[in-house]
Amino acid sequence: MRMSDSTGALYLPGDPGFAEAVHGRIFNGRRPSDRSPAAVLYAATQDDVVAGVRLAAQRGWQVAVRSGGHSWAAWSVRSGSLLIDLGGLREMSYDPATGIATAAPAITGGDELNPYLSRFGRFFGGGHCPSVGLGGFLLQGGQGWNARGWGWAAEQVAALDIVTADGELVRADAENNTDLYWAARGSGPGFCGVVTRFHLRTRPLPGHLAHTVHIYPLARFDEVMTWLHGMHHTVPDSVEIVALTRTVPEYAEPVLLVTGLAFTDNPEQAAAALAPLHANPFASRALSRKESAPTTFAEQMQDQRLANPRGHRYFVDNCWLSGSAGDVVPAMRAAFTTLPTRDSFTIWFSMAPLRPLPDDMAFSLQSEIYCAAYVVSDDAARDAELRGWLGGAMAAMRPVTVGQYLGDSDFTVRRLPFLGDAQWGRLRRVTAERDPLGRFAGYLSSGPVTNSNE
Repeated sequence: MRMSDSTGALYLPGDPGFAEAVHGRIFNGRRPSDRSPAAVLYAATQDDVVAGVRLAAQRGWQVAVRSGGHSWAAWSVRSGSLLIDLGGLREMSYDPATGIATAAPAITGGDELNPYLSRFGRFFGGGHCPSVGLGGFLLQGGQGWNARGWGWAAEQVAALDIVTADGELVRADAENNTDLYWAARGSGPGFCGVVTRFHLRTRPLPGHLAHTVHIYPLARFDEVMTWLHGMHHTVPDSVEIVALTRTVPEYAEPVLLVTGLAFTDNPEQAAAALAPLHANPFASRALSRKESAPTTFAEQMQDQRLANPRGHRYFVDNCWLSGSAGDVVPAMRAAFTTLPTRDSFTIWFSMAPLRPLPDDMAFSLQSEIYCAAYVVSDDAARDAELRGWLGGAMAAMRPVTVGQYLGDSDFTVRRLPFLGDAQWGRLRRVTAERDPLGRFAGYLSSGPVTNSNE
């Protein structure tokens, strides 16, 4: 049905298409069965979003928002709420005079925005998985391409267009509505507004991409990861460093991959930047080695698509790690060497040396090592077993865990710090002032979200 002051489609329980509106755009094949919204508004314009927030106020509904649908826990599906689905907002633009791109929240970084920007020789560090929408990704901080060197993607948000809890459309930037500008970059699904447009600072498209990939048997995990732990901060920040365990077509069993992706202007710069990874003292024991090989964003995106198939059942959790190699490497071992399914994988992501985070951004908790485990299955009968494996792997890392990243979190299962203490206090004050009636549903959680260890 149509609302009288909206071009969007409103679906109520019992309407044809309601179930598809609730679940159809969720990436994870494991859909929530114990939650159902009061209605779904598939918005086609910014005005539809304004009308939706005002309708929710009239009906006494809370508001939940969906951008790309990649939330592992399906944060947008909230009982008794109006789910505003932004999938119909498809705007993209680029201003050559300023280098600023605009994009709607459901626009995907890899499949849509960067192919568009490449026409202008520009790039934006969106999510690695190309089908991730910009909305949730940027609200959570944005751990995108080469975050180690370029910083968090949210740092490149110049401005946002936001529908407030009062149903007003406002612009937030460094000079206007600065509280919303601050909160929108790091508070994730706890943000007290609906972002309808991002204004993004872009960068020149790198002239040359090259990657190094060393593949090791899992029996070499401890020695290789101990070496990597001690040296990753010495690699130039033009290199994204990722170690991961997964099953690749060349091998029957899971293997450990140590990878470096260099974003440079020419092959000579790439070879020099990747050289520290080539000096691995265990390189001669690798099953295979690829060093400073030319690659493209298209190739990298395709690899991400293959590793992240849509519609499979995902259980995901993560942690920021800190400590000596003697403490961290054994704590990670189970997560990397005992994968429960062939499609599962675990990543180790370098952020060293850490860059200071800006004060005008809510995102505020990180460490030099990010670890996330992705359990992928097609068998619903194994859900309890797989959830148990993931919980055990995360528990083993608890002694060296300092917090978590919202993008790979599920507060219905585990809650850890995700902001600095001062930033958490400020976010609560901003939310109380901007949304005193609790119009926006906030974090989906099995208990109070306190930004502290359970």
